[in-house]
Amino acid sequence: MSDTLILLLRWTHVLGACTLIGTGAGIAFFMLMAHRSGDVRVIAHTARIVVIADMLFTMSAVIVQPISGVLLAHELGWPLDTPWIVASIGLYLLIGAFWLPVLWMQARMRDLAMAAMQADAPLPDAYHRLYRWWFAFGFPAFGAILVIVWLMLARPVL
Repeated sequence: MSDTLILLLRWTHVLGACTLIGTGAGIAFFMLMAHRSGDVRVIAHTARIVVIADMLFTMSAVIVQPISGVLLAHELGWPLDTPWIVASIGLYLLIGAFWLPVLWMQARMRDLAMAAMQADAPLPDAYHRLYRWWFAFGFPAFGAILVIVWLMLARPVL
């Protein structure tokens, strides 16, 4: 096993985790602040950028994380059925179950806000319903990623 390869895989895996946490927190913050402004133009513009950021940064990290994680575990000789790894994978899948609908919600909120802006109208009720679901979905996903980071660092015996 190559020390250089292990270092590269660790670096990639940690950078991916930072990207997931940072982008997720940033997107949540900017969408929350835009929503709180009540300004349809701000909401439409922010939602447009949020969708791009999620597709560019989050999607890239979502793809890289399991690849770098499996390769790193293999290089370090950690079986994938190690309990803390199994727990991490389960939580990662849980996050995906929340994140995939969030992608759709963000795109739909963007479209609704853009339409309202172009019509010089208030945001429709459908936007507000989606926003509440979007907001609620963030808590379990963000909590799960924090638990995964703890599992990766502590590697507890479960």
